[in-house]
Amino acid sequence: MIVVAEDHEDIRYVLKRSLERAGHRVVAAADGAEALEAIREHRPDLVVTDVDMPHMTGLDLCRAIRADDDLRHIPVVVASGSLMPGDGRAEEAGASATLLKPFVPAQLIALIATLLPQM
Repeated sequence: MIVVAEDHEDIRYVLKRSLERAGHRVVAAADGAEALEAIREHRPDLVVTDVDMPHMTGLDLCRAIRADDDLRHIPVVVASGSLMPGDGRAEEAGASATLLKPFVPAQLIALIATLLPQM
């Protein structure tokens, strides 16, 4: 299962559908705080998060995951249009990988495949 945190409804829908078509179960959240609740409840295999969201940014979400002994093993992909190549903030927050927007769903699926053991 994958938790997706994205505040833009249209992007959240595309991410959810793309991941489901690739065979993943997906729980979608509209902000970082909602995503953290979903992560604690569902214990996903991976998290995909936007950076700029209300209530809790994706970087703060990543830090919260890394600070929790029960969650810190979960890979986190930061997908952002606000980070520039070479920006180290996602890595500093503990992100497993960064995907710069815009991207095509195939790029996300390929990245996730490298982070998850074969299902």
